[in-house]
Amino acid sequence: MDSKKQSVWKDRCVTEWNLGGKGIPLPQEWDWESTYQKKPFGRNLIKNPCPEGLSHKVPLDTTRPQAPPPRKPLESLGDFSGWKTKEEHLPVDTSGIPEGAVICHLPNYSWVIKEQIINLKEEGFWEELLDVYQPDICVTDWYEDSQLHDYVYELHVKLLGSDHAKVINEFSLKPKNERSETQHKWCEVSHIFQKYGPGVRYIQFEHRTKDLFVVGFDRTRVTDSTVRVQLRE
Repeated sequence: MDSKKQSVWKDRCVTEWNLGGKGIPLPQEWDWESTYQKKPFGRNLIKNPCPEGLSHKVPLDTTRPQAPPPRKPLESLGDFSGWKTKEEHLPVDTSGIPEGAVICHLPNYSWVIKEQIINLKEEGFWEELLDVYQPDICVTDWYEDSQLHDYVYELHVKLLGSDHAKVINEFSLKPKNERSETQHKWCEVSHIFQKYGPGVRYIQFEHRTKDLFVVGFDRTRVTDSTVRVQLRE
């Protein structure tokens, strides 16, 4: 790297982001031009945060179709590039059914699991920043209170070391929702990681939404997923 050129870009980063005033250590060897161009602070690091084109600012359409909605492949519902997706079918609950009773339809639940791994160094964050200053890592997600079950959503976020395996810090949430026909709205979940410890190089973001198939197919939708790294004021 051209040291003189990098020095100019380093000065821009220091000035615009007040790195010196915040006491953030700066490496001697670093691609400051790339970091400046990426403008990593405050930027959403989740790729394709609204894969179904939904926004939590727009009320949900809860109109029921006349015919039971069919099950559709996830990839037909939007553009899920950037996400690793899978489906997990849950055992059918037959408890409470009297012996010999004939049941035509039982609820079949499944989780849709979507995951992303964020490489913090590739996004423009240097090791000294992550290890010593430890900027805030802010996570937000919006899910539909779909009324399908008491638990229709889970969020799991892990801060990982350089080996992709060591968990330095983590946050999980499994909210219980009130089952009321009048609810059916967007629900926000959020968390801020602070003073999480040195060594963080990756963020694993995973959310789960519960679907239901009885006669027709009903889904729990999710959108506007965000992970941002913020400098403190």
